[in-house]
Amino acid sequence: MNMEPESLKDVFNSTFNKISQVRESFTQTLTPREIGTIMTVSTDIARVSGLPSVGYEELVKFPGEVFGIAFNVDENEVGVVLLGEYSHLHAGDEVERTGRVMDVAVGEGLLGRVIDPLGRPLDGKGPVISSKRLPIERPSAPIMGRAPVTVPLQTGIKVIDALIPVGRGQRELIMGDRQTGKTAIAIDTILNQRDYNVLCVYCAIGQRASAVARAVATLREKGSMDYTVVVVTEGNDPSGLTYIAPYAATSIAEYFMESDRDVLIVYDDLTNHARAYRELSLLLRRPPGREAYPGDIFYIHS
Repeated sequence: MNMEPESLKDVFNSTFNKISQVRESFTQTLTPREIGTIMTVSTDIARVSGLPSVGYEELVKFPGEVFGIAFNVDENEVGVVLLGEYSHLHAGDEVERTGRVMDVAVGEGLLGRVIDPLGRPLDGKGPVISSKRLPIERPSAPIMGRAPVTVPLQTGIKVIDALIPVGRGQRELIMGDRQTGKTAIAIDTILNQRDYNVLCVYCAIGQRASAVARAVATLREKGSMDYTVVVVTEGNDPSGLTYIAPYAATSIAEYFMESDRDVLIVYDDLTNHARAYRELSLLLRRPPGREAYPGDIFYIHS
């Protein structure tokens, strides 16, 4: 089929006009990113330069989908606590700001699941379904804004319930030497909440994998996993994960609390958390206190 020269010219002119209009309407969008470099990598921490605007406790991203928390923000460098496997990181690698703080998945979908502090499933049941995410560090409710403690929390242990009753809304410290039954008291208390409409969060901090497996097996055997979330860090996990474990568990519990649900949260145990915090603080050259623990360890655990 032969076309007239004039009609062919009109087709070309129309096509080029449309191309010109699209080209003129296109606007290049540039998104600024702040990228630094790794200076040194050591046990569980990295020192980073080139991030002058990074904030305290901001999440930063390393190569290989490894994240870290900006812990020491100095004038010329940033001390970052690593939250994953870091054997592939080397000096000179790029580090990118994320512009957000560390957060954790929360929601009804976490009930019955075993996860780590980053929200990754550890029970082989597929990805965790969450409705939203909450930062692990949030301002606590003021003392005068809290409801008085008037309703008891039944532990199921008659001696405790009769002599030293625990109330809903209070904290209770379980002290004792090794192998004296501290975890057993906590697990029994979780098992006893089935008929009291109390959700439970069990946070295993730096525990042996066998001990965590026994606790989870007991909860499943008694049918208590239906109302329980288990947050786990094992003894061979990075100290950074151990450090953020109780914060992540608290955010999960606070989500249910803000939904007008009563929640029991168990930290097992805070001694391992204090040791992990001591290790990170010494590696970051923070001034030590008694027995080399940081001076604010009592404030953190209060």
